[in-house]
Amino acid sequence: MNTTHQHHKSIQTQSIYDVIISGAGPVGLFLACELALAKCSVLVLEKAADPHSPLKQMPFGIRGLSSLSIETLYRRNMFNELQLYKRLKSPHQNAGEGSRRQVGHFAGIPFHEGDIDASHWQYRLPSATPTSLMSEMQELESIFAHRAEALGVVIKRGMAITGYEQTEEEVTVQAGDQSFRAKWLVGCDGARSAVRKLGNFEFAGTEPQFTGYTAKVDIADPEKLKPGRNVTPNGMYMQSQPGYLMIQDFDAGAFHSSDEQITLQHLQEVLRRISSTDVTLTALHAATTWTDRARQATAYLDGRTILAGDAAHIHAPLGGQGLNLGLGDAMNLGWKLAATIHNKAPEGLLDTYFTERHPIGVQVLDWSRAQVYIMEPTPQAQAMHAVIRDLMNTPDGATYFAGRVWGINTQYNLGGNHPLIGRSTPNFELEDGTTIGDLMHNGLGILLDFRASDSLKTLAGQYGDQLKYVTGHAKEQLGLSAVLIRPDGIVAWLAEDEVDQQSIKQAIAHWFKQ
Repeated sequence: MNTTHQHHKSIQTQSIYDVIISGAGPVGLFLACELALAKCSVLVLEKAADPHSPLKQMPFGIRGLSSLSIETLYRRNMFNELQLYKRLKSPHQNAGEGSRRQVGHFAGIPFHEGDIDASHWQYRLPSATPTSLMSEMQELESIFAHRAEALGVVIKRGMAITGYEQTEEEVTVQAGDQSFRAKWLVGCDGARSAVRKLGNFEFAGTEPQFTGYTAKVDIADPEKLKPGRNVTPNGMYMQSQPGYLMIQDFDAGAFHSSDEQITLQHLQEVLRRISSTDVTLTALHAATTWTDRARQATAYLDGRTILAGDAAHIHAPLGGQGLNLGLGDAMNLGWKLAATIHNKAPEGLLDTYFTERHPIGVQVLDWSRAQVYIMEPTPQAQAMHAVIRDLMNTPDGATYFAGRVWGINTQYNLGGNHPLIGRSTPNFELEDGTTIGDLMHNGLGILLDFRASDSLKTLAGQYGDQLKYVTGHAKEQLGLSAVLIRPDGIVAWLAEDEVDQQSIKQAIAHWFKQ
């Protein structure tokens, strides 16, 4: 293999890194943290010179963190740094009180706290983290960048990748008039990923139904706009805060795909048409467009090049699923790529990144498409909208939607016949108050043994610093006697009674290399 994707220039090649990451968004920075935690040398190249942007700050940059993302941050000791409890509000915190408090939505249809029956999630123990929270993109990136640099990651801004060349052993990346070498290149550079476009990746999917607008404006007569989310015969509009607009114009994505600039006059015309008012905008401070185009790479790996986050999959930003999907990619990929670099990966380990994450991406893209379908300004969509609303106002419906939106129902197909295998580990609390989340700060796998078996301790010791042996009784053991937890917090194996030695040996050898 010798693949070249580059614009030729006179360049100077620098020393080799283990990994070059394209993109210093939350996914790229978190992946950098994971790799550096595992003692890999990492260079992050970011095309934007300035990390600060109004579109990453409130209210534009607000995203919902799912249960899995919050657990991920907790397991890497970054949850408290984000000060989520103190500084950030739960989703729709002020939207109602008591049992009718809105805690999420599907296509703008709310589900409420009092309707959710958490007993359906029998393997989710009371946790140190909530099921969902709102966060600001700027805050996430700042915390991740600080952690990455503390771990030795090099971040270079104003460095857009213009080409790369890969061989069997390494990748040479060109950014401007400089060249950088690494064993691996990971594209975390968003929906318009340069790495994906330069590489041999097919990006398959569906075309958009609408152009979405997010804008900060001054409005002369805001009383002409109805509060909340309003679906009209021509589209949808919402004023989340005074002067902050979100609009969906079902133009098949035509404006977003054009080269036209968003002007005050254009935005006013769209808003008037969709709201059926003569509202007047007097100033445009910031605006961006987006669509519901839903595409996914048919492969995430090509030689020594890998895709993660929006570079691997794009869809409408409805319900904050994109950020959570990307962070899940990074958590899944980080330890596998690090093990590969350190020659501690069993055969085929890195391939499981695609086989595990691609199906999750398929689910999220379909979830996005379903939301768009019932948001269309048609009688058929509105009829389906009403049916979904009725279902969401039942305990079973609200619990199902919450489980999907919050990521609680996410499961990898790892085989085995226990419903916990392939899911995020419960946050077992040992008798001394230590939790599994506390024990995962260093990014190692864990063999949790509730019965203090000498044979399990000896077996874990054969894998050196890859696997941490933990023993002791937990306050709630869910009927289990032992659990194998991967570095990303996923349950890979478990025993409910006596441990089958052959079974646990095979399970460990599948994920770790002696």
